[in-house]
Amino acid sequence: MSARLSSTKSRAALRTSARVSAELLLVLVMLAVALWLLGRMWSVVWPLVVGLLLTTLTWPPTRFLRSRGWRPALAASVVTIVFLLVAAGVVALIAVPVASQSGDLTDGVVEGVQKLREWAAGPPLNIGDAQIDKAFDTAVDRAQEGIGSAVTAVVTGVSTVVNGVITAVLALFLMFFFLKDGPRFLPWLARQLPGRLATDVPTVAARVWDTLGSFVRSQAAVGLLDAVLIGLGLWALGVPLVLPLAVLTFVTAFVPIVGALFAGFVAVLIALVSNGLTDALIVLAIIVVVQQLEGNVFQPIIQSRGLGLHAGVILLAVTLGGNLAGIVGSLLAVPVAALIAVVWNYVREQLAEPPAEPGDGDPVPGDAVPS
Repeated sequence: MSARLSSTKSRAALRTSARVSAELLLVLVMLAVALWLLGRMWSVVWPLVVGLLLTTLTWPPTRFLRSRGWRPALAASVVTIVFLLVAAGVVALIAVPVASQSGDLTDGVVEGVQKLREWAAGPPLNIGDAQIDKAFDTAVDRAQEGIGSAVTAVVTGVSTVVNGVITAVLALFLMFFFLKDGPRFLPWLARQLPGRLATDVPTVAARVWDTLGSFVRSQAAVGLLDAVLIGLGLWALGVPLVLPLAVLTFVTAFVPIVGALFAGFVAVLIALVSNGLTDALIVLAIIVVVQQLEGNVFQPIIQSRGLGLHAGVILLAVTLGGNLAGIVGSLLAVPVAALIAVVWNYVREQLAEPPAEPGDGDPVPGDAVPS
């Protein structure tokens, strides 16, 4: 005979479920409001984010100068001026040729997709279904639009030149002030917060800064190595558009997993269109070798501290970020996921049960237990 359900336990379970559901609903509402406010303030938040990312790249030389006795304002000014000179050189030597060849790059990708379509329609696949044709047409359109927007993002940084200039100027000013006054921020923040928040918030902020800096610097170094090695391989094979493809490889390195696949796909298509199948396969082999070196050699050496995220989490984060905010979302997805993980780990540390202390009658590890 089966046991009857307890009405008391059932009501308690329902009350607990209702309370947890209401609490989760309130948390979701709070997150929705926070995201809405973030969207309304995006014109201010985006320069702040760019300024922080630039600061993570320029803080090591600033710290070096300050450790040699330079005053904070002088060190920040020198590093900012050097950064502007380097950026201007990059724009003059790379961005202008990339912009001039962006049309050829887009046409090459579209032609490569068309060749793949013709190959799929012939033997041995003989794919002639209307849905497959529609899928290829959609891929062509998205490639044409996506690559054009990606190259435009490399040159302008945002959708319009005016917004790009405003964002760049604000980000540079913020970078200067972060470099000059950054070390004083956490002590100042601790003095403004009451009670336990004066300890928790600065601690989380310091961990977030370390994680963000590690991500940006390591991805920049790995992306530069990928761009140089793949660019040399393309140049040796005589593949056209080497410079735009190298720049694309460097930029997409900031989008883990998906970025490498996208840049490699574009390079293989360009090689297929211009040099034929044999060189396209050689380019594919070069990209595979470089990606293996990146995953097994470059990143373990360059990254002093990992992000602590599983590859599946990174892939889902990039996909979600791209769906929500396009290219900007894809670029920010992984650092945002890493920062969420930092906050979550700190909360877990604070909520964890302290280790049980042995009682008077309990045996202490290392003591002999009488037989």
